Amino acid sequence: VLSIGSLIIYFINSTDPVGSCSSYEDKTIPVDLIFNAFFSFYFGLRFLAADDKIKFWLEMNSIVDIFTIPPTFISYYLKSNWLGLRFLRALRLLELPRILQILQAIKTSNSVKFSKLLSIALSTWFTAAGFIHLVENFGDPWLKGRNSQNITYFESIYLVMATTSTVGFGDVVAKTSLGRTFIMFFTLGSLILFANYIPEMVELFANKRKYISSYEVVKGKKFIVVCGNITVDSVTAFLRNFLRHRSGEINTEIVFLGEVTPSLELETIFKCYLAYTTFISGSALKWEDLRRVAVESAEACLIIANPLCSDLHAEDTSNIMRVLSIKNYYPKTRVIIQILQSHNKDFLPKIPSWNWSTGDNIICFAELKLGFMAQGCLVPGLCTFLTSLFVEQNKKISPKQTWQKYFLNSLKNKILTQRLSDDFAGMSFPEVSRLCFVKMNLMLIAIEYKPLFQSGYCGLILNPPAQIKLRKNTLGFFIAESPKEVKRALFYCATCHSDVYNPELIEKCDCKSKSRHHLSVSQLSSLHWSPKWSQTNFSFSIFRTLLGNTEQESDKLDGSGMFHWCKAVPLEMVTLKRSEKSKHDFRNHIIACIFGDAHTALMGLRNFVMPLRASNYTRQELKDIVFLGSLDYMQKEWRFLRNFPHIYILPGSALYPADLQALNIEKCSMCAILAPSSKPSSSQTLVDTETIMATLNIGSLRIVPSTEKHSTKDSCGKSKCRRIPTLTELKNPSNIHFIEQIGGLEGNFTGTSLHLSASFSTGAVFSGNFLDSLLATAFYNYRVLELLQMLVTGGVSSQMEQQLDKEKFTGLTDSYSMYSSGRMRCKLGLLSLEQTILSDIQPRTTFGQLFCGSLDCLGILCVGLYRMIDEEASNPEHKRGVFVITRPANDLKLLPSDLVFCAIPFSTVCEKKDGGSSQPIHEVQNIVSRESSMNANLTKLDPLIFSTNF
Repeated sequence: VLSIGSLIIYFINSTDPVGSCSSYEDKTIPVDLIFNAFFSFYFGLRFLAADDKIKFWLEMNSIVDIFTIPPTFISYYLKSNWLGLRFLRALRLLELPRILQILQAIKTSNSVKFSKLLSIALSTWFTAAGFIHLVENFGDPWLKGRNSQNITYFESIYLVMATTSTVGFGDVVAKTSLGRTFIMFFTLGSLILFANYIPEMVELFANKRKYISSYEVVKGKKFIVVCGNITVDSVTAFLRNFLRHRSGEINTEIVFLGEVTPSLELETIFKCYLAYTTFISGSALKWEDLRRVAVESAEACLIIANPLCSDLHAEDTSNIMRVLSIKNYYPKTRVIIQILQSHNKDFLPKIPSWNWSTGDNIICFAELKLGFMAQGCLVPGLCTFLTSLFVEQNKKISPKQTWQKYFLNSLKNKILTQRLSDDFAGMSFPEVSRLCFVKMNLMLIAIEYKPLFQSGYCGLILNPPAQIKLRKNTLGFFIAESPKEVKRALFYCATCHSDVYNPELIEKCDCKSKSRHHLSVSQLSSLHWSPKWSQTNFSFSIFRTLLGNTEQESDKLDGSGMFHWCKAVPLEMVTLKRSEKSKHDFRNHIIACIFGDAHTALMGLRNFVMPLRASNYTRQELKDIVFLGSLDYMQKEWRFLRNFPHIYILPGSALYPADLQALNIEKCSMCAILAPSSKPSSSQTLVDTETIMATLNIGSLRIVPSTEKHSTKDSCGKSKCRRIPTLTELKNPSNIHFIEQIGGLEGNFTGTSLHLSASFSTGAVFSGNFLDSLLATAFYNYRVLELLQMLVTGGVSSQMEQQLDKEKFTGLTDSYSMYSSGRMRCKLGLLSLEQTILSDIQPRTTFGQLFCGSLDCLGILCVGLYRMIDEEASNPEHKRGVFVITRPANDLKLLPSDLVFCAIPFSTVCEKKDGGSSQPIHEVQNIVSRESSMNANLTKLDPLIFSTNF
């Protein structure tokens, strides 16, 4: 304040000549003397407090005091008012923004930035004008002032402003050499000042008004409101995923409601998508802001979460409060929200106006991520199979190897829905699925079943049994490449298309009175791709064996009947010790490596265990689950896990080989490495440090296969061993190159994304970054999201959650049931072509023949292949990697070593009657051998059945 006061006194005195005699009537002189006396005292205090006394003299404030304080005392002593360098006091204006922040006069980032820019501009102008005023009134020293001119300080300001704007009217000019030299350099500096600072100040001032306006609703134009975590990354990902669903049909505008004014980078993104994006500053917690974005007229309100935040619980609670505010403002608003922790999901259905039937939906990151990981543990490659159905690949890639071509083509397939033709009414699902496959080149995998009487459960069913007959207006779920293809299922007419075998010719017909000529199985067998076998010589009874009532009743289930249940087990009973390894000889078990401590946020391990304890397994089929990690962390999770059977905990770390060996890791069916909760990190590369190091540690282990314990050399005398099967979760997908180095399989597309890597194609890595795309999926087609939730969570869809008692569903009670019809649901598993019931399907040269034969005779729906990489060029050391092919082409030739992803009915026994030794998949994949015969390896495939519940 005193500095500004001294500057004002300088402005007053500048109306007189630069040097003049002062009178005692001039009251400004003693006032300025008092100010400078304080400045002298303050200068002394700063000097005493300075750590570096020499550097202190070179500070800006010190230079200002040195050139402004002494002239004031000298002028008072000599009774001569000389302005001198007192204009330098204007530089103290640079301190004004900091002082205003201390006084809390300015609080927002925009106001702070505006004040800084304004203080820089004002201090520069005032200081430059003071220098011009001094030299022009005094003249050049070497000419003894002969070229001086009388110019006021205001005229100096005018000259500086004209110079800054690079206009220069010429009515006021500098005549001295010093003044003109200064103007030359100042003109260069003013280009930076005027071109950058002034427009930025105008932009800040204008944006404040621009983003506080209201959204104008146009009748007939749809729009959605997006709020929550509005950042450059989240907005970019959302726009990419949202707009790809309606390529070329931009008919829904996006209104972003952000609590912080967008940065320049974010503004650039909005300008690039100016045709269909609008940003409005405000908060979903304030009704006046919701009114400004017209939430009551929006198609939906989408809430984006920040999965990389350090406090997951705080992020969830803030988003839940946004939902509560929106529902209170307008209860009918459709809300789709991202939730990070699964236990926070339970609060949303408790909101009175929450309505699943109108499209309200929850995308729970923890539930889906851990569900995907669990399915990858149950069925190797299944994690990649399901993920690929929701990944959009836009890059143009030229595959160099055959296996890359197959895998890349399979990424084009997606889950699509379509209402089925009414001509399918009364037919069974196997009949309709086979007809769609043969005549329309479509793979129908599930339907939305609506019973005749609405008292029954209505929901999604994967591969329904033949007893369920389709009804009119049934919704079908397809694996296909485009919505145009699945339209054939709607246009199909039994009268007009019965003789059509080209799928492209199945279009909407003009048939007015359609007679339903439903094709029987025997009629379907005459269609293309039909296996030619004699059903009289083929006995199916050995493959269709229902589980006995005694066996079913021995399995205790939770209150919903969807999961295996046991009485609450104390933590001490399941905690293992390394010294007691002999007591727990684990075999074919699942190891889950976790990282965390007593202060780590909950991951929600219940979501990992639930799919592994689904009720459509018998108790004897359940695999032991062993968690390797901190006991302090597991104590927090145990209250959600204590009612699930066959769970164990070993305190330790996956970074120590001794802990891994104590769990018989060489005999495990899968080792899952789960990413810890987010921690504040200076680099996103470091968020996956623990998981990458654990993968490196486990990957270095080499185990001799059980079939070769007495012969550890191949035919050429080279040692032979296998890798531990692992499934690693990455938070940052760009860290995939670390995993690729560990995996040892060359052949990934260099410089591309995680979903084009060899590790992903083989099912060895998973990242939940693709879950961002589900927000757009839930808006356009929430049924696809429901199918995904049902597939990865163990059979529970959002529709079923409405009918389940929450306490019983989470397994937190002491009640249980002995049997539930919910057990009779399909399993998705891997079946060997040679040594399971699929071996009796003849012919099965192509995938199309296998699809029709298995569906007709066994009720098994084949949806994909798990094929080995055995090409000499790409696999010089015969590392037996396996890659996923989603929805293979109908005419794809099958190999004897192929494994088939199948939707298997609950009552189907897949093992052959003659038995045979069973061996996990990891015994036949990732074999490391210097020189070995591919043909010899292919003959060592043992019977293989891996299944998971859907």
